Amino acid sequence: MFPIHILLGDMNHTKGGLVIFTANSHPSSRELGKRIAERLGVELGKVQVYQEANRETRVQIQESVRGKDVFVIQTVSKDVNTTIMEMLIMVYACRTSCARSITGVLPYFPYSKQCKMRKRGSIVSKLIASMMCKAGLTHLITMDLHQKEIQGFFNIPVDNLRASPFLLQYIQEEIPDYRNAVIVAKSPSSAKRAQSFAERLRLGIAVIHGEAQDAESDQVDGRHSPPTVKTTGAIHPSMEIPLLIPKEKPPITVVGDVGGRIAIIVDDIIDDVDSFVAAAETLKERGAYKIFVMATHGILSSDAPRFIEESAIDEVVVTNTIPHELQKLQCPKIKTVDISMILSEAIRRIHNGESMSYLFRNIGVDD
Repeated sequence: MFPIHILLGDMNHTKGGLVIFTANSHPSSRELGKRIAERLGVELGKVQVYQEANRETRVQIQESVRGKDVFVIQTVSKDVNTTIMEMLIMVYACRTSCARSITGVLPYFPYSKQCKMRKRGSIVSKLIASMMCKAGLTHLITMDLHQKEIQGFFNIPVDNLRASPFLLQYIQEEIPDYRNAVIVAKSPSSAKRAQSFAERLRLGIAVIHGEAQDAESDQVDGRHSPPTVKTTGAIHPSMEIPLLIPKEKPPITVVGDVGGRIAIIVDDIIDDVDSFVAAAETLKERGAYKIFVMATHGILSSDAPRFIEESAIDEVVVTNTIPHELQKLQCPKIKTVDISMILSEAIRRIHNGESMSYLFRNIGVDD
């Protein structure tokens, strides 16, 4: 990973012709855009984004973007579908206003969990990617995609930045006895992320196995539906297709020692917190005396703040890729790490035509 403090060096040195818009009509969602513009030493572009009485989205750009590099910052609000439409309409407005380039800055890519085929379903994240490209997007900056393969849904350059340097720094600076910690994966599917954190902090790792799995981990390719009616003579009796043995979840076990240790659960998204609460209870039973949850994207929908407040979790640390000020008021356990620095640096480098490789130093294929 890269040392975070170095990024501040030439932050304010950008060429002319840079315009930054925030595409969100919700005031709390514009906070990240203001932080980025402040770090770059520019003013946010003048634009009006609002909803008509009939709920249609209206975008009015109030300054010239002809021949300029436009960066559209969009954070996902509670109404995710409105968020997408605001982004698409603003990108298209910039395209028809003859902007030289249009870069979307979506720290959290919406519908990223719907990136695999389920039976009779669809790969919605590919649809969103196609819509953004069709609207006129020429580049995308995002962070910690739920699946890195989503980058392949776009026919434009995609920079998938990482929040882990900021979360690692938080662990080192805000958890005084972190050397007595163990990094925990709440399911085998998140073991690679946990291993990445553990190796960089020189800590041990534990994996919880046997908890209820996410729906997306079940049969996801849509090719397992048997024919409803057997056609006579269609399949020879000696050529009967063998059926896959159904999965049986084993009893909950913790692979690794957490007794008398600080447990730090890491993941990419915290939305429905039931699985995190269950994992915290399991770790408490196994002897962990303090439990942290760390993730990049804190969606924290529905009653998540209340469940966290009532749980064995001591602290939830997320970044500001998604606004969650209301959730923080409801639950003091929720802490925020600011990632506007790396987004600002990415914008500066793209605008100035500089290499982005510095932002991906020490990041392996599995990170």
